Amino acid sequence: MSRVGRGVKLSFNHGRHLVNTRRSFVAGAGALLALGLLPVVRAEPVLPLVTIYQNSACGCCGEWVKHMQANGFRVEVRDTGDVAPVRRKAGVPESLASCHTAFVGGYAIEGHVPAADIKRLLREKPKAKGLAVPGMVVGSPGMEQGPAQPYSTIVFDERGSTVFARH
Repeated sequence: MSRVGRGVKLSFNHGRHLVNTRRSFVAGAGALLALGLLPVVRAEPVLPLVTIYQNSACGCCGEWVKHMQANGFRVEVRDTGDVAPVRRKAGVPESLASCHTAFVGGYAIEGHVPAADIKRLLREKPKAKGLAVPGMVVGSPGMEQGPAQPYSTIVFDERGSTVFARH
């Protein structure tokens, strides 16, 4: 066996034929894949940056950040003493308010919205301002300190809001 150029391995087959083992491997792997004998690995798309505005004294906000990171999101935290002006500027109705406001992919995310709902939002791209989990519902991401309560993720825009997901 010898090496030729950029890491291409060549070997002699019984001294008569020069075989490119990389091509042989790719051809063999392609055949196995076509026969369904090799699993297809699909890479998760790169998720956009989440920017969260929170009060640094709020522990549940930090737990939500950990939830987002555990689900593949990169998160930038911006501490602020008052999240209300950020929420108002984003167009989040007061009835949907929670303890932190985040932004991702052009959408506002209010409160403890599950990462799976945000991924769905980014995949489906509805005409909306964003998602919210109003209040601080026990059992929502970052609020796991007791028996889980049922809650809904709400999608909202300037015309109103509706249920996006139930948990």
